[in-house]
Amino acid sequence: MIDERRLKILTEGAKYDVSCSSSGSKRKNTGGMGNGYAAGCCHSFTPDGRCISLLKILMSNDCVYNCKYCPNRLDADVPRVSASPEEIAQLTIDFYKRNYIEGLFLSSAVEKSPDYTMERLVRTLKLLRNQYRFHGYIHLKGIPRADEALIHEAAQYADRMSYNIELPSERSLKLLAPQKSKESLLLPMRKLAEDSAVFKEEKRKGLFLPAGQTTQMIVGASPETDGQIVRLTQSLYRGLGLKRVYYSSYVPVVHDSLLPDLPVGQLREHRLYQADWLLRFYGFTAEEIAPENENLPLDLDPKCAWALRNLQLFPVEVNRAPLEMLLRVPGIGGRSAQKILQARRYTHLTFEHLQKMRVVLKRARHFITASGKFYGAKSETAVRGLLTAGETGENATQLSLFSTAETALSALTGEL
Repeated sequence: MIDERRLKILTEGAKYDVSCSSSGSKRKNTGGMGNGYAAGCCHSFTPDGRCISLLKILMSNDCVYNCKYCPNRLDADVPRVSASPEEIAQLTIDFYKRNYIEGLFLSSAVEKSPDYTMERLVRTLKLLRNQYRFHGYIHLKGIPRADEALIHEAAQYADRMSYNIELPSERSLKLLAPQKSKESLLLPMRKLAEDSAVFKEEKRKGLFLPAGQTTQMIVGASPETDGQIVRLTQSLYRGLGLKRVYYSSYVPVVHDSLLPDLPVGQLREHRLYQADWLLRFYGFTAEEIAPENENLPLDLDPKCAWALRNLQLFPVEVNRAPLEMLLRVPGIGGRSAQKILQARRYTHLTFEHLQKMRVVLKRARHFITASGKFYGAKSETAVRGLLTAGETGENATQLSLFSTAETALSALTGEL
């Protein structure tokens, strides 16, 4: 049984990883305990955005790597502890039976060697699946440079795996994480994508990473711009089919001359998530969202910023505009766009109709006409001023536990 001291150290060490949200797994209960199917992994979130429904834990914080930004780096003066596969498996089952958790997020520092660490992680998963018959959601952080056979075996037991990119460029990796390289991180991700495609094509019995892969980047520890980060994100989605790319604002948990002394604000991270949403659901490309050598503007969300750069395309008539163009209008999200398409088949839409559909007219009115009527500002300067003032007002208002249906829906869907 793992003692309280080790448990505290290992769970504290795992809190910096944000790569867990909804599972999307297809693992059903076939005679054991737990269920990772679809929404079978129910997640709760703390006010700072951390997911707390999974047991997030390191197997070890005794690392042979010396990544400058990591609190568990080789030369850090911290207590070193490890847990055995048996202890992690037993702890997961005990917590599940007490209804503390719905699944497991398991990671580890590189203890002794990549293969040694990966073997212990795989052994933990096999204990949970085979001995305890646990069918709940498991997210495993892979170990760079581990043997391909171990990676392939792990993917047959985990619902999701992630190899964190950590830093957006090879140059920054060499400087701040010398034992890692771009290839050592991308190679296993590429191999898992290929194996998953073969697995599906051959319709083999069983599951192979049913919830896919994710990754995470630290924002602000190195000098890369948001434009570079968004381009990397786009290539990961297109080339490797990742489910999500997560961003983590740099916080100086350790001091080093190569690292900034001040934390990066949450607003920059927020803008990157908004840009990520545009890539995945709104049909935008990285080139449209931000120039490669620039950051995203902090005073406007990326969709509004794009619209202001392309005012020659607006206003669009909501009764005639195609879906692709409706999705590019600030204030019209995916749900609203579908409602507009459905409703205009039966009537000629007006601004009153759009208001009932919960279109955010304080933004959208500057970029649309409805039945030929336009209620927006008539100059770029005026539009920018109103949008910026709206952003400032929204950011200055504390979210309420008793939020309106409109704000709750926006928070859940991420509509811009």
